[in-house]
Amino acid sequence: MNRRAFIGGLALETLATLDVARAQPPRKVYRVGILGTSSTTSDLVGPEPRSAPMRALLRGLHELGYVYGEHFVTEPRSGEGKLERFPDLAAELVRLRVDLIVSPGPALPALKQATSTIPVVMAGAADPVGHGLVQSLARPGGNFTGLSLQLTETTGKRLELLKELVPGPGPVAVLWDRLGAAGRGPWDAALSAARERGWKVLSLDIREFAGKITGAFKAATDARAGGLLVHPVALFDRNAERIAELAASNRLPAMYGLRRYVEAGGLMSYSADTNDIYRRAAVFVDKILKGAKPADLPVEQPTKFDLVINVKAAKAIGLTIPASLLSRADDVVQ
Repeated sequence: MNRRAFIGGLALETLATLDVARAQPPRKVYRVGILGTSSTTSDLVGPEPRSAPMRALLRGLHELGYVYGEHFVTEPRSGEGKLERFPDLAAELVRLRVDLIVSPGPALPALKQATSTIPVVMAGAADPVGHGLVQSLARPGGNFTGLSLQLTETTGKRLELLKELVPGPGPVAVLWDRLGAAGRGPWDAALSAARERGWKVLSLDIREFAGKITGAFKAATDARAGGLLVHPVALFDRNAERIAELAASNRLPAMYGLRRYVEAGGLMSYSADTNDIYRRAAVFVDKILKGAKPADLPVEQPTKFDLVINVKAAKAIGLTIPASLLSRADDVVQ
């Protein structure tokens, strides 16, 4: 082949390649809706959000090969601890026609009401079957799948750990919200576990935080409660620091259902790792974006639960943590 023919052929090949490139449609950038519960919306925004769970979700997607801005973007909204905001925010994400939505437990009922078609990845549902979000863990059967927290199922374990710390005869006060996503589940589980073991429990059902929480702690101290069991709901999550402060000022040893309460100054928590749950939620996002149906993706349950103890908080109320309990802790905050 002479030089002129070679150059001509190369030019034609280059033009053909450019034509193919021009003919290819641009890569779709997926929009992932985020409906948060207690964080501010600003904490959920962008490729480097301030929210630790959101960072875990984006890290999980990055590990699967997704690049923010190139393969997907997020559309975050948050109820910021106000249950009444969830229906409007859920409806807003539906109107935006996002490709899927990731959300933790408290906001899931609102999403269930808002859409039966947009896939929803549960980033920790307290009781997905009991709350009617899925038909079963093995076969969700609708547009919801993801991960559960098993919060209600582990209530008895939290109660046991708290009574090991404060074994006296005083009742354990249970702080819960019947209007939360879990309904009566947390209280019923605590009451059942206490009856089996011959322990007393005191119900502190808080439906409005402001003006009610101080009275709840007074009721606990008047009843000479030996400890406090806090079931996490959106209303409490947003006020975790205030709850921890009140527990300390009332010298009431408290066990929480999420680690974030210990990070806010609380004494002790026993729960699944929520950051790990968000990271694992990325696997569900990946499968759905690649064509899998939520109805066919089994709901995952946490297999590892962490006991976190805040020694500093214990010292502040003059409490000594037994060595047997400290040795079983997965993390000790000094």
